[in-house]
Amino acid sequence: MAQTVSAAQLVARCRDGDQEAWAALVERFSRYVYAIATQGFRLREHDAEDVFQEVFAKVYERLDSLRSDEAIQPWIAQLTRRVCVDRLRSGSREETTDETELAVDPDEDAIGRIDEALDVHDAMAGLSENCREILDRFFARDETYRTIGEALELPAGTIASRISRCLVKLREELEGRKPVPTQSGGQVSV
Repeated sequence: MAQTVSAAQLVARCRDGDQEAWAALVERFSRYVYAIATQGFRLREHDAEDVFQEVFAKVYERLDSLRSDEAIQPWIAQLTRRVCVDRLRSGSREETTDETELAVDPDEDAIGRIDEALDVHDAMAGLSENCREILDRFFARDETYRTIGEALELPAGTIASRISRCLVKLREELEGRKPVPTQSGGQVSV
């Protein structure tokens, strides 16, 4: 399944029983769930794997209860946080006092950065293929204007101006996303 499919489109396809869409949805949000568990709640790898399994089992079971397909990201975040807190309360992990203090107070900054990265990923789906390729080469692959220009057979100056225009379009995509309140009172873009 193409990476340009939005999360909301994946949810709609999952509801129709599309197994390929389900696999893509799990793949898209797997690092997000692991990051909340390991970076936000400081769980060990084996505990994070258990959280991952439980979260996606709940997503699968409860997907029809999701009110808005666009709200999948904050919904998965909320499920993950609840599962992590339940895991900590159940005492199913060995921990020292210091680890307990860290785990009970999740790293909201790390979770916020993860949310932002997923927002950017989803907003990229709204850009043209040319913009996605140029921005991916420049930011994700860390290629220079010259290297990108050589690959696309364009002058470096043209690449610079296209990156600028594509960033404007990306900003517009991100600003077009409506914020949704979270339980903690903050807002998450969907």
